Amino acid sequence: MKAYPPDRIRNVVLLSHGGAGKTSLAEALLFHTGAINRLGRVDDGTAAGDFEPEEQRRHISLSLAVLPCETAEGKVNLLDAPGYPDFLGEVKAALRVADAAVLVCAATGVEVGTEQAWGLLEAAGLPRLFFVNKMDRENADFLRTLEQAQQQFGQKCVAVHLPIGAQADFRGLIDLITMQAHLKDGGVGPVPEGLQEVAETLREKLVEAACETDDDLLTKYLEGESLSEEEVRRGLAVGTRSGAIVPVLAGSALQNAGADLLLAAMHAWLPSPPERGSIEAHDPQGNSVALEPSPDGASAALVFKTSADPFVGKLTYFRVYTGTLHSDSHVWNASRGRQERLGQLYFLRGKAQEPTASVGAGDIGAVAKLAETLTGDTLTARERPLLLPQPSFPSPAFCVAVSPKTKADLDKMSAALARLIEEDPTLEIRREADTKETLLCGLGETHTDVAAERMRRKFGAEMALTTPKVAYKETITRKTQSEYRHRKQTGGHGQYGHVFLELEPVARGDGFRFEDRIAGGVVPKQYIPGVEKGSMECLQEGVVAGFPVVDVKVTLYDGSYHPVDSSDMAFQLAASHATRNGLGQASPVLLEPIYFLGVTVPDAFVGDIMSDLNGRRGRVIGTTPQDGLTLIEAHVPQAELLRYALELRALTQGRGTFTNEFSSYEEVPAAVAQRVIAEAKREAVARA
Repeated sequence: MKAYPPDRIRNVVLLSHGGAGKTSLAEALLFHTGAINRLGRVDDGTAAGDFEPEEQRRHISLSLAVLPCETAEGKVNLLDAPGYPDFLGEVKAALRVADAAVLVCAATGVEVGTEQAWGLLEAAGLPRLFFVNKMDRENADFLRTLEQAQQQFGQKCVAVHLPIGAQADFRGLIDLITMQAHLKDGGVGPVPEGLQEVAETLREKLVEAACETDDDLLTKYLEGESLSEEEVRRGLAVGTRSGAIVPVLAGSALQNAGADLLLAAMHAWLPSPPERGSIEAHDPQGNSVALEPSPDGASAALVFKTSADPFVGKLTYFRVYTGTLHSDSHVWNASRGRQERLGQLYFLRGKAQEPTASVGAGDIGAVAKLAETLTGDTLTARERPLLLPQPSFPSPAFCVAVSPKTKADLDKMSAALARLIEEDPTLEIRREADTKETLLCGLGETHTDVAAERMRRKFGAEMALTTPKVAYKETITRKTQSEYRHRKQTGGHGQYGHVFLELEPVARGDGFRFEDRIAGGVVPKQYIPGVEKGSMECLQEGVVAGFPVVDVKVTLYDGSYHPVDSSDMAFQLAASHATRNGLGQASPVLLEPIYFLGVTVPDAFVGDIMSDLNGRRGRVIGTTPQDGLTLIEAHVPQAELLRYALELRALTQGRGTFTNEFSSYEEVPAAVAQRVIAEAKREAVARA
């Protein structure tokens, strides 16, 4: 694969609802350009973009694939991003390094994933094409899908193609610019008679949209003059790059119909890196620096993906924004302040690696075995360290507890989890001290399942995934006093410790407090720390269900000692027994963690979500309208949120999002407490 100047490169991300045929479309584009010599299929596990075993088994894309193809006009770096919402992090990485997008939609209509992808493109400010795929499938209807797109996204969605037939009768496409029919067999001819009127109507709307991007074209059009094909194309190019027009194309990826026209549209209407303009970076002092996409001068590249390969090692994907990176050279990791040695550079096509001597501005490449570099880092020249904006990754929303299946897996677990996080920044590993569990957190159940499978396949660590435990606690609700005398005689020195303790509840969140009110030395000062320690240790396991006890003040107010048999350990034991006795007398209760939950949903789902939150023992504390969406804020017990990411997706057809954070501990209702206590006792018996 040869090197191309920046103005002949297109970096295009492919986005869609899951199952719309995005990976199949990438396959058709690769096949059409000769990048591959066989048209693979997702269902057969032979598509170049789905090269991970998990992708081939599930028949869906799970990771971002870079798929470059070359044409007479230049090079197109296709960034095939997953359509399944659990892998939004891969989409975010692709959006960060793309200059434009193709939004793929099945011909059956606009789906929720299409809406969400559009929103991401709007936020990123990327120009785009809209491709209506699967025109050969049952229920395909181009005009209905076009109307839905215009209703959802505005009249700037303008058809440039009209399919000839649909479903089993799909025969080709009409190019509304040239008014020629492009048949699936490769032939070109006139517009079929039955489609003349529809084609003329759509072409008129296309010409109107093109005119509005250029004052000269608009004047010519209003004066009644016809626009040439070249003028229409010019207006479309200006409008598409500015975002004023979204051309709507059509075809069938599986039949390789429309791939040639789509490629021509990418080169003609989507911007190259120079046309996108300079990108803003920052020097170490925080000053803004504008980087032009020139192959000359000091280099700056952004790492947007890291892949852990069990054979090659760590593979780092990067896009060069300015300058040129060379094989067998040194670069400066400005994010970490470390020097890195670049070995052999590669152009990637799925899992295929093609060695290259250099990767220039605007292009995308990869390098293996970097020691320090991670996703989001900037590689620059040491004499001009700069930081490029990092991808914005979503926060985890779903957690599972992970545990090794065998002793051998335990030895591999820590290293495997660390490598996993390097590969996927949307995963998070954390240790829950209260439940003594290691949690793997991601964007959904499929995300964590795939992560566990990758740990097994790549790092040889088999993990069991279970629902996390809730960190229940216990406390007391009234003041009480307790006495305990620890006496033991075994020959020689015995053991003696005698304490009077007062236990009382304190404000929620105050934890454990200890007070010494001893007067007259009835308990010598050297033994008082032992009393405090004994009480603290006893509070690690409460009397209700064995959960830690919190928000208790223990006061030592009296006691006695023996000049020979007393010891620190004796007073620890006495305090422990006295504390346990006191807990049982102080009306102990169970506490549960309460989380602050913010749920953002379309207005149509507000009633359903409010009802669902009430069913989860939640307390809604407010709602805030947000331009067609509503933010619902509530306090909800953690026990009711363990699978909320999955359940919210089902309730809102994938349109809802949420954030949550710990708020406080509150008393568990009696009916719920009975179930929790019974379950805790069953687990205790099972462990015994």
